[in-house]
Amino acid sequence: MTEATQANSVEQATLEELAMAIAELQEYRDRLLNETMTAAKKAKVMKSQAQGSLDPTLTKIDAMLAELRERQAVLTSEN
Repeated sequence: MTEATQANSVEQATLEELAMAIAELQEYRDRLLNETMTAAKKAKVMKSQAQGSLDPTLTKIDAMLAELRERQAVLTSEN
C-alpha cells in the first residue's frame, strides 16, 4: 500500500469515526431530553423547571456536537 493510499484510508476512517460520534452524541442528547421530560411529566414537575436543570448539560453536548461537525467539515473540505 502506498503512502497516499494509507493517508486516504486514515482520513476516511477519521471521517467515518466523526460521523459515528456525531450520530451517537445526537442520539444521546435526544434520548436525554425525551426521557427527562417524560420523567418530569410523570413526577408532575413543571416543564420549565425540568428544562432548566437540563440546560447546562444540553449546552455542553451542543458545544461538543458543534466542534465535531466543524472537524468533520474541515476533513471533508480537505478531501
